[in-house]
Amino acid sequence: MSTAVSTARRAGPRFRQQSVIPGFGLTLGFTLTYFCLIILIPLIALAVRSAGLGPEGFWKAATDPRVLGSLRVSFVTALFAAAINVVFGTLIAWVLVRYRFPGRRIFDAIIDLPFALPTAVAGISLTAIYAPNGVIGGLFAPLGWRIAYTPIGITIAMIFIGLPFVVRTIQPILEEVSHEVEEASATLGANRFQTIAHVILPSLMPAILTGFALAFARAVGEYGSVIFIAGNIPFVSEIAPLLIVIRLEETNYAGAAAIASVMLIISFVLLFAINLIQAWSRRRYGYGS
Repeated sequence: MSTAVSTARRAGPRFRQQSVIPGFGLTLGFTLTYFCLIILIPLIALAVRSAGLGPEGFWKAATDPRVLGSLRVSFVTALFAAAINVVFGTLIAWVLVRYRFPGRRIFDAIIDLPFALPTAVAGISLTAIYAPNGVIGGLFAPLGWRIAYTPIGITIAMIFIGLPFVVRTIQPILEEVSHEVEEASATLGANRFQTIAHVILPSLMPAILTGFALAFARAVGEYGSVIFIAGNIPFVSEIAPLLIVIRLEETNYAGAAAIASVMLIISFVLLFAINLIQAWSRRRYGYGS
């Protein structure tokens, strides 16, 4: 076998081994076709519908105070939820990977529950828990604190649906971090904080950024689990996806497309910036290359 491979390498580009996987032309054609049908064509249709307003009409629809308020609520709460998920998702992934305890497999399976649970069911359940007469919301109601029907409730719903993305992104990378690296760090005199800051976190940083981006993207476009707990008060707790639905119900399709286009542009810019930071961290620390 090694002789054949060596002969093939010496033969140069004229000698090619048959692959069990279809060739580049077929796979590239299938990839481009699938990409166009599923992603590119819908995005073009969205842009065309938005362009029907004209530059002035698009700017007016995009800068409407109610639209700006809903965009602020959606993106700010999504950023907060993703940041919280990064902290606690990393801790949960650490516990699941580094420790063995009774019920660990059950706890590990529960992490994926938001993937399988219908979003409307999640929204209704969270509302019942955090409403003023709910199990948790009732504890804060006498203090005058409201959780449901406020941006806090929206953030909680986004945390619920985004947590699995962070845990499942960090978990496999954490499993590859050897205990020997931590032991070597301790042998060289590093304390626990130094080991975490200079050994563990740099190796996890690309995965952490990926998990943050996935959780953020999922939260920004979330509708079903947020709509019940949001309260839907304009300028306070009205999310952008809800306003898009309202515009559609008003048969204002161009206005709905304009809001969706603005969300798409902002999300793309933020995700592109996260990807740049992720690429920089990989080059800086030499992981993932």
